[in-house]
Amino acid sequence: MITILGPTASGKTALAAHLAVRLDAEIISGDSRQVYRGMDLGTGKDLEDYVVEGRQVPFHLIDICEPGEKYNIFRFQEDFRKAYEDIRGRNRLPILCGGSGLYVESVLRGYDLSPVPQDPVLRQSLEGRSLAELTAMLEALKKRNGNTMHNTTDVDTAQRAVRAIEIETYCAQHPTERRSTEALDSLVIGVSIDRDLRREKISRRLRQRLEQGMADEIRRILESGVKPEDLIYYGLEYKYVTEYVIGELSYDEMFRQLEIAIHQFAKRQMTWFRGMEQRRGVNIHWVDATLSTEEKVQKIIGLWNAGE
Repeated sequence: MITILGPTASGKTALAAHLAVRLDAEIISGDSRQVYRGMDLGTGKDLEDYVVEGRQVPFHLIDICEPGEKYNIFRFQEDFRKAYEDIRGRNRLPILCGGSGLYVESVLRGYDLSPVPQDPVLRQSLEGRSLAELTAMLEALKKRNGNTMHNTTDVDTAQRAVRAIEIETYCAQHPTERRSTEALDSLVIGVSIDRDLRREKISRRLRQRLEQGMADEIRRILESGVKPEDLIYYGLEYKYVTEYVIGELSYDEMFRQLEIAIHQFAKRQMTWFRGMEQRRGVNIHWVDATLSTEEKVQKIIGLWNAGE
């Protein structure tokens, strides 16, 4: 398998698609939000990137859930394994592509996590706490549990933080040895992008997606019966644009706060990837985002052919 990871706006999806055409491969998405149908602009699916030289690149784990569902890493691992075995069973090469660090790492390193039930009593006790308070509680729990795996990348709403605390609390009260499945043999490619260029691309892409109708997309989802709080749960675009649509933020407030949040998110992604590489033993081969697509593809094929 080949894995392509990188922060948002690094161009990893287009790179994966071009590589897939060259290697007759199929892409498995490692993104925690792109699983939802109809949530296209806000999750940055960029489905046009999967058409290369007139060919449709097959992809998996995109548009597999309805908006409002709470997809999680446990389900991702199950869905990933099915897609992976299906692709390998047809003698094709899987390319895992995504920016959700925990999702990607969980399959690369072979973690098989058990589902954690909701705790209504705990949830009630946390009601009304700010995101900052919840984040501090989560960090303290993680430190006490010695857990370096729980995702910090996507904990950007109070609801997500509560769920993370719920998981950490359950694991502390029900200590079990982490079951592991076979780690996957994968060439791991990271797309390296300069901070200033990344920020420029993030801001430009945000403007484009708003101009393309991101607010209208969210209005349609709300009109279909999904509650605002269920959209806000997904964080980032769905948090801030939903708050704009329901009148809690002005357009300028929404844009400014969302732009900052996406920049912070990209920074957290890179922190996670560095942790994978420096502390958790994942060998990442970095390629420069400013190289042409062909140059990047050639570098990756060279590494693949060399047996890296």
